[in-house]
Amino acid sequence: MDLHLEGKVAVVTGASKGIGLALVRGLAREGVKVVAGSRTSTPELDELAAAHDVTIAAVDLATATGAETLIQRAVERHGRLDILVNNVGAADPRESFLEITDDDWQKVFGLTFLSAVRTSRAALPHLVAAGDATIINITSVNARLPFPMVVDYSAAKAALTNLNKALSEEFAPQGVRVNAIAPGPVRTPFWTAPGGFADATAAAAGTTAQEALDVVVPQSMGITSGRITEAHEVADLALFLASPLAANITGTETVIDGGQIKTL
Repeated sequence: MDLHLEGKVAVVTGASKGIGLALVRGLAREGVKVVAGSRTSTPELDELAAAHDVTIAAVDLATATGAETLIQRAVERHGRLDILVNNVGAADPRESFLEITDDDWQKVFGLTFLSAVRTSRAALPHLVAAGDATIINITSVNARLPFPMVVDYSAAKAALTNLNKALSEEFAPQGVRVNAIAPGPVRTPFWTAPGGFADATAAAAGTTAQEALDVVVPQSMGITSGRITEAHEVADLALFLASPLAANITGTETVIDGGQIKTL
């Protein structure tokens, strides 16, 4: 299916791995010119940059200046901006709410929420000027299911969900659609990296990280499909929402969780 995205210019944050990398790959294959924002690169992202019109922008989006630098790089290179995907975020498994310090809260909110605030603020004048533009915010089911082990991350994603609706209300009349995607567990380094959530789940269940992802997590979290989501599935949904095929979709949060959330 032709998504009519060829020639568009996109910025993706948190682009070096996981969902961000899948987003860059999917957009590039559709002929989109992508500026990939990440603190560091990876061999996989370098490979995409060599094969497609992908520019790697080394920025730290946890800082006040990182977002502005990223958007400026995109506009200087391509002269316009059509798509922004706010994807960057991070969290560490927690044993208890009581162990999370003020510095921890500020770090998680800075990267997971304020990065999207700053990047959207820098991008919106260019998106409005382009017309028929879009922002996609990668939120999380944790905004609705605030697990204690990721309480700070859950709160930051809930804030992003709120911001998503507010931006849509203001800027959809100006030609910028704003939508969110809320994934459940996704097979990314967020889960699979050493010391990540798969290891923590495996330790609690007395099994391997692989078994935890394939069996324990789907069963314990009530994932109806029986499996966690793959990164490219989130990217495929984002591509649709960014395309003219979704021209009258704005202000939404689409859940992709295999049926984990049971309420309407």
